[in-house]
Amino acid sequence: MSIQDLKQRYGIIGNSPLLEHAINTARQVAPTDITVLITGESGTGKEVFPQIIHGLSSRKHGPYIAVNCGAIPEGTIDSELFGHEKGAFTGAHEARKGYFEVVNGGTIFLDEVAELPLLTQVRLLRVLETGEFIKVGSSKVIKTNVRVVAATNVDIPQAIRNGKFREDLYYRLNTVPIQVPSLRQRKEDIQLLFRKFASDFADRYRMPAVTLTPDAIEMLTSFAWPGNVRQLKNITEQLSILERNKTISGDVLRNYLPNEGARTLPIVAGTTGGSEFTERDLLYKVLFDMRKDIVDLKKLVLEMIASGGVTGAFTESHAQIIDKLYQEVVTPGAQIPQPTISIQPVNNTSPVTRHDEIIDENLSLEEREKETIKKAIEKHRGRRKHAARELGISERTLYRKIKEYDL
Repeated sequence: MSIQDLKQRYGIIGNSPLLEHAINTARQVAPTDITVLITGESGTGKEVFPQIIHGLSSRKHGPYIAVNCGAIPEGTIDSELFGHEKGAFTGAHEARKGYFEVVNGGTIFLDEVAELPLLTQVRLLRVLETGEFIKVGSSKVIKTNVRVVAATNVDIPQAIRNGKFREDLYYRLNTVPIQVPSLRQRKEDIQLLFRKFASDFADRYRMPAVTLTPDAIEMLTSFAWPGNVRQLKNITEQLSILERNKTISGDVLRNYLPNEGARTLPIVAGTTGGSEFTERDLLYKVLFDMRKDIVDLKKLVLEMIASGGVTGAFTESHAQIIDKLYQEVVTPGAQIPQPTISIQPVNNTSPVTRHDEIIDENLSLEEREKETIKKAIEKHRGRRKHAARELGISERTLYRKIKEYDL
């Protein structure tokens, strides 16, 4: 199968020589049973390469399973991978097969393999060298015939120096390395990817596709993209949802690129199928983005009241406009409480009531943001890197929010 056929079959977008080299390496190594280690930054799309390898191998009719090693708690990872016997530990009410037993004759993809505990790394090394493993709570050796493809975005040689990864396991996994290029290494593909994502979101949300002006295209291709393809996809989705004018200029795009604009970006959940964030959460995130503009407008009304230049009727009209701003942010039927703006008789000497109302509402939205961040951290069991990825923000921003909210 040609590289072009593989790209079409697996939905790979791009013509970068580095990308095509990685695809070609996967194609060449697929017919063998050699262990493969896929490396690359987070968000580059490493998960598609094990599928290529499995689909072109003699095991293609056998089982295939992808395991996110970073998402399984340390206390249960051995049981998940190798199985356990009844009574092996508290809660083990019956025997259970692990992935290496279930996938016998097929391929197992160990994503984020560098997150494995050291003791589990010893067990994995034995499977790779002898094809044997022992269930938790058992003394019986079980044979398995499984091909292992692993992936990581961690600098494993550095992890070895830090004592967090076994050197012998690294050399056993790294029989054939595949380096997936970052998005900044394949700038020629950025505009192509944007157009594809924009078209997909236009179909999904039943709206016109966003397009870029020449200055926006230049900004898009010159941006560093630390989150790679995943970040580009998230920003394209944000533009598709939030911008009414579907022709995006450089000034508009700048607001969505971290460190490029002054406005705080809305936190948009990832679009992968495993996301547990609901439409309600997404709507709250849009509210966070609107918060500053709405509060500023309220302050303006407050200042006009305090100056004595506004009548009660005019003030009520402004309050209705502010209420309408909130209502336009949420979709019909979404059960999100609307802020109540009550109009009191104008008292130019004591505008404290209106000011307190603004502060209380601001705090309410901050509580929603705090809940969303807390939910992501709990979902990923305290792993900040994964929580930040789920929220679509940088680890530095997440760390700042954790300190700010004392989480």
